[in-house]
Amino acid sequence: MSLSDAQLDRYARHIVLREVGGSGQARLLASHVLLIGAGGIGSPAIQYLAAAGVGRISVIDDDDVALSNLQRQTLYGTDQIGMPKVDAAAQAVARLNPDVRFEAIGERIGPANAAPLLHDLQPDAILDGSDNFATRLGVADAALAARIPLVSAAVAEFEGQLGTFRGWESGKPCYRCFVGADPERPEATCAEQGVLGALTGVMGSLAALEAIRACAPFGEDSAGKLLLVDALSLRFRSLILPKDPGCPACGGLQAVSSGTIDQPSKA
Repeated sequence: MSLSDAQLDRYARHIVLREVGGSGQARLLASHVLLIGAGGIGSPAIQYLAAAGVGRISVIDDDDVALSNLQRQTLYGTDQIGMPKVDAAAQAVARLNPDVRFEAIGERIGPANAAPLLHDLQPDAILDGSDNFATRLGVADAALAARIPLVSAAVAEFEGQLGTFRGWESGKPCYRCFVGADPERPEATCAEQGVLGALTGVMGSLAALEAIRACAPFGEDSAGKLLLVDALSLRFRSLILPKDPGCPACGGLQAVSSGTIDQPSKA
């Protein structure tokens, strides 16, 4: 893909990066990222993926913009309260970057429909910022089966976590290697616990960075690492996540080499 004069200007700060360059930017323009959720994590992620020139962005979310969202979901404005988030996000992306094809999917994704949705969309990477384990596990299982890199980000109160999962590769864990089965406990929501608004911006931006890395590889491979953020002490820690050989999700898969994160061609 050759870049137009306007694109050379728009993405100049990417292109001058030796690790990205014109070829990396062209890969981004040809890439497709699927976001699960357009809330606290999805909101900044959508903005930075669109600004980066990811050519196709699909967003699945069935929620409407609420006044209580605006403390952290900076993609939306007061005048958009009551509007479906995917529609408000589409308007924002249209303002940000005409290079981006935005696909709004106003429905809920879960274990029952994750696999067919991923089969139809065929993204190059998935960014999950959803707010419940049932959705996260359903998406993670479908991503593993389809061999699509999964970037998973979460926040609660003053803490955040971020990981990239490619469990079909040798030595790389899947999401279930990390969390196991669905925890048998009531889930706490951010409405009950609270969440620091700016922290969702940090985690959403980092998740966008990892989705960009999955589409146009640069630097050190982050799959199999877990980033933990503690905003109370301003501390960032990175842990190595081991692959569980007995994992019911990825333990029996025929592993492939982890020497590259390029994706197989999609029919």
